[in-house]
Order: sequence, then structure tokens, then C-alpha cells
Amino acid sequence: MVSARRRLRSEVPSTVAVLAGADDFAAMRGYASFAFDDHATYMRQMEGLLREFAARGTHTSVALFDPAGYEEFCTESRLDPDSPASRTRYTAEVAAAGTKVTYEGQPLARLLPRLVAEAEQQATWEHASALLTRGDCDTCGQDIGRAAFARATALLRRIIEAAGPGTHHLVCSVPAAGPAPLVAVLHTETRDDGLLHLGEASALLFCTVLAAGIATDRPGGVVLRSTLPGRRDTVRGWNLKDGGRLRPLTEAEVFAAYCTDTRTGEPVPPEPGVDYRAGLPLDD
Repeated sequence: MVSARRRLRSEVPSTVAVLAGADDFAAMRGYASFAFDDHATYMRQMEGLLREFAARGTHTSVALFDPAGYEEFCTESRLDPDSPASRTRYTAEVAAAGTKVTYEGQPLARLLPRLVAEAEQQATWEHASALLTRGDCDTCGQDIGRAAFARATALLRRIIEAAGPGTHHLVCSVPAAGPAPLVAVLHTETRDDGLLHLGEASALLFCTVLAAGIATDRPGGVVLRSTLPGRRDTVRGWNLKDGGRLRPLTEAEVFAAYCTDTRTGEPVPPEPGVDYRAGLPLDD
């Protein structure tokens, strides 16, 4: 009977929500029922728990525990936030429904950066998608979001075609409400025979962020870093303006943008082995 229960237990999936950052951990220390005083100890215990689940054959997903979201959840559900049962419900009903990464025995130090990055990408996509739900244009009757996304897709295709063969790293940045802009990153590889490789999810996010800038007429930008074997890397850039046009930056503008600390505005040394070039013209 016990053996049968153990077999059944191994077939029940589990989700563990982790307080990844020290600030999130500190926020939970205000609850008397939260048993940990030290983030490092908490992380070691959490890693041990995950290893136990793996040893039992339990499929385990790791999610992020958001203290602010937890507090909101408890308020809306009329739950006592200073309760292990409430934390369990939050994990099952909210954290488990969000971004998760499957635990496969990897150290948390390697798993958590991937989880945080995927959660940030999901939040970026949700924010950018919300900006595209602007209804129809008063003058032309077109769906603004749909038209902006089509424009963004066409612009991405033109950038890739103009860049030519090589490995390319693209970053699209659009100002948004809050301290940080919407940012999407896309890696592509174009072979000499014209065959293109890119991640569909990353391309969708890139086009969605670019489309959000077009739909809201915000002054975003695109940076392209290209790598070819035996050559120095090349960086180019464009400004998003005038209703969805990407204006090529001059060589000096690219250098200034790439060699300036975005937080302080102070200059930073140019990267060795990199050439800063004007943005390529993109035919309209």
C-alpha cells in the first residue's frame, strides 16, 4: 500500500515558487510565519527541496514568488497573508499560472537567471501587446495595432535583408511608463545561401515591441550588431520616428549611443574590435 502511494506521488507534478532576489526575500521577512532569516540559507534549503523532488521522480517546475503580487492576491481573496496556507494557494493559483522553468537538476544559480529573463520577456510582451489594443484609426479606419505589427514585421525583414550574411544581434528599445523601457532582443543568422535562422518567439516579441512604438508614436530605436568570421564586429543603429519609419543614425550618432552609460549619461570607452557604422538605408 505504501509503495503504491509512493508511485502515485511520483506522478503528481509540483510547482515551487522561489524568492529569487534579496529584496523580495526581505519583503517576506515581515511575516511572522515566514521561517527564514537569511536569503543564502533559504536558497540552500530550496535547492535541497528541489533535489528531493527530483530524487523521487517528481516533475517539478520553478516559478517566481512576487511579494507584491502575493499581497494583492491575499487582499482580493480575503486571505491572511501571514499564513503558509495562503502562500501555498498563491503558488498554486498565481505563480504556477505564470512563467515557469522545469527543474532538471541544475543549480539554482543557473536556473534563476533564465527564469527571471523569461518572466521579464513575458511581462514585456504583455505590456507591448496592451499598447497595440488602440482600436481603429479615426482617419483611415484601419486597426492601429494590426497595421503597426505589419509595419514592424516588414521593417524587421528589411533590416535582416540589408544586413546580409552573418550572425546578427538586434535590440529594439521603446520608452514605456515606468523607469525602464520596453526592450526586445533577437539573434539571427543568415548564411551565404540566404538561409535564415531565428527564434520565432524572440522574433514575435521583437516585432511586438517595435509595433508598440509605431502604434503609440514613441521615439524608440533599433541597434544591430553583426559578426562575420575573420572580421571586426559592426554596430549600426536607427531611430524610430515619423509614424513608423526607421531613420538611419549617422556613424557619430551610433558611436555616441553605444559609448554612453544609459543610467548616468557618462561616456564609456569604445569596445575593442568593434566598428561603429551608420545605419543602413531601409527602402520604404
